[in-house]
Amino acid sequence: MSRIGKLPITLPANVTVTQQNSVITVKGPKGELSQEINPAITVAVDGNTLTVSRPDDERQNRAMHGLYRALISNMVVGVSEGYKKELELVGVGYRVTAAGNILDFSLGYTHNIFLQLPSEIKVETKSERNKNPLVILESNDKQLLGQVCAKIRSFRKVEPYKGKGIRFVGEVIRRKSGKSAGK
Repeated sequence: MSRIGKLPITLPANVTVTQQNSVITVKGPKGELSQEINPAITVAVDGNTLTVSRPDDERQNRAMHGLYRALISNMVVGVSEGYKKELELVGVGYRVTAAGNILDFSLGYTHNIFLQLPSEIKVETKSERNKNPLVILESNDKQLLGQVCAKIRSFRKVEPYKGKGIRFVGEVIRRKSGKSAGK
């Protein structure tokens, strides 16, 4: 039995879940999200708890059971609390500015990098003296937020020798020692 799939999801008081055919829609104070699910998976709402079940123990159904339970749980948390990710730019001269939903990165390349963010993501940048610049991203969609963070990190991956690059706040990078001293 799926350990994740059989866990019930408790719905906060201000969140509503509706199902039409194979589309689940979750509405809350932070917005509305919808997800199409496999028709074999059934979703039942009983008061303030939501349960996801599967018809049999076939391999495909077992895989979908835990997946859709996790996706629905992420949607419930997203529309009630939201998700927040903080990225820091580590490196001399690395800067970022936000103008609306466009981020302007200066990462040591010959030209600046401009990134147009989706409208569902709210962005804030912080640049304090003697501290690394921060990019704070907020959204109700966990998947979209993670995808945007991965795109931003791909502009300057963290390298293991000096630790320069774009990383999450609090992320630990395994550092390598450089060349050994000669004899």
